[in-house]
Amino acid sequence: MRKAFKYRLYPTQPQQKDLERTLSLCRHLYNAALQERRDAYKKAGRTVGFYEQKRYLPEIRAELPEYKHIHSQVLQNVIERVDLAFKGFFRRVKAGQKAGYPRFKGKGRYDSFTFPQAGTTGVKLQEGGKRVLLKVFPWRESSHGIGSVKVKLHRPLEGKIKTATVKREGEHWYIIFITEVDPKPLPPSEEAIGIDLGTNPHFLVTSEGEMVEAPRHFQKAEEKLAKAQRELSRKKKGKSGRKKARLKVAKLHRKIANQRKDFHHKVARKLVNRYGTIVHEDLNVQALSRSHIAKGVQDAGWAQFLAILAYKAEEAGRRVIKVDPKYTSQDCPVCGHREKKPLWVRAYTCPQCGALLHRDVAAAQNILAKAWTGPSGVAIPCPRSPGL
Repeated sequence: MRKAFKYRLYPTQPQQKDLERTLSLCRHLYNAALQERRDAYKKAGRTVGFYEQKRYLPEIRAELPEYKHIHSQVLQNVIERVDLAFKGFFRRVKAGQKAGYPRFKGKGRYDSFTFPQAGTTGVKLQEGGKRVLLKVFPWRESSHGIGSVKVKLHRPLEGKIKTATVKREGEHWYIIFITEVDPKPLPPSEEAIGIDLGTNPHFLVTSEGEMVEAPRHFQKAEEKLAKAQRELSRKKKGKSGRKKARLKVAKLHRKIANQRKDFHHKVARKLVNRYGTIVHEDLNVQALSRSHIAKGVQDAGWAQFLAILAYKAEEAGRRVIKVDPKYTSQDCPVCGHREKKPLWVRAYTCPQCGALLHRDVAAAQNILAKAWTGPSGVAIPCPRSPGL
């Protein structure tokens, strides 16, 4: 399986300028490739593909000397990104979704470049992992390349390196290695758990009654963020103060995102370490993020959490099962009686059997029960399944 390792880079000021110019040239190439595809279709009704555009790269490097400074595979990856953008567009059109035609990248909107074969060329770790050699050559006559950049390996790099992406986030620079690693299965566990995701006050409730409080990182930082955005709106474009205010807003958003991701990793790790089977609802998070509960859903970050949970479970040899979310909060987990109640009613009292449960706990138990029900509706015995 493949795994991502993200590390902070500490380039010198001249190296940072070279990295910025590399991003700028990659952005110009991306926009030119996008423009070529648009013009070819509008004027001649023909489609320009990935391999056709890729064949022009040697000519571009010959006519525009500045592109000789950039590794050839980095340029090929730029063309591949354009191709992927169009593939995504045509896929959405075919599926009847909102298509979203590929856009040109404005200044500051292109933040990374990739070495597709970093394991063999373009990137090399040095000095026991304290520095990384980037084969992107600068525009300074007195230098022989961006060369060796300081990197902080806060955790060991595992597996065989496949790709490496240099990314700018605000004022910081990072390198993300994608490596091929062997799975690390945990000792077998027969325990199973159902989880019901929420926004407020609980992020997650389990079928065993455990409740994880929602951290609400965005909500807690909202006042500070609103103040920073008001300051940004008062700054005139082109002034140095506006750039400083924009970086302040970006820094706050980055902090919220990092806090949320850290929380997701910790909760997912706890579940994967303990349970052999984890069951959750097959939620349409994209649709929910456009509903009346959009703000809470986006603050909770359900999509990111479920993705983290899935890959951690795969690496550990655990099972993650998705079930149909219909009626999970309306059915009694004891007798199966169905009764629709408004969401503000948090205690579930069954009028048929008299069972009294917290509504989210009842929903989590129903979610777990759905994973152990066959196509004929006959319940399959489930280890450690409360309420069944």
